[in-house]
Amino acid sequence: MHFNCFYRYFDSAMPRHYVEESDLGSEDKTPCAGLRADLKACLLESDCVVKEKRSPKECLLSKNDPSVPLECHQLRQSFFECKRSILDNRQRFRGRKGY
Repeated sequence: MHFNCFYRYFDSAMPRHYVEESDLGSEDKTPCAGLRADLKACLLESDCVVKEKRSPKECLLSKNDPSVPLECHQLRQSFFECKRSILDNRQRFRGRKGY
């Protein structure tokens, strides 16, 4: 499976997390790990953390801060839905959301 070829040709708005065959043994196996990694990378690259020297948690909790990109807020919502789908009994048969 060569997923990394797929993501090379899209712009940076696409999720950054992909699976390479060499990384299969060392990858985080927890549920929603891909969304967690993308959210972490998004926050660490934002102006809020880089320029304003605030913690990622502070940046994420500030709802209307223009230095936090909309992509980070969307990843946060997706991460929340993924975690919620773990607890939802109806979703257990359909599978977890996210990647």
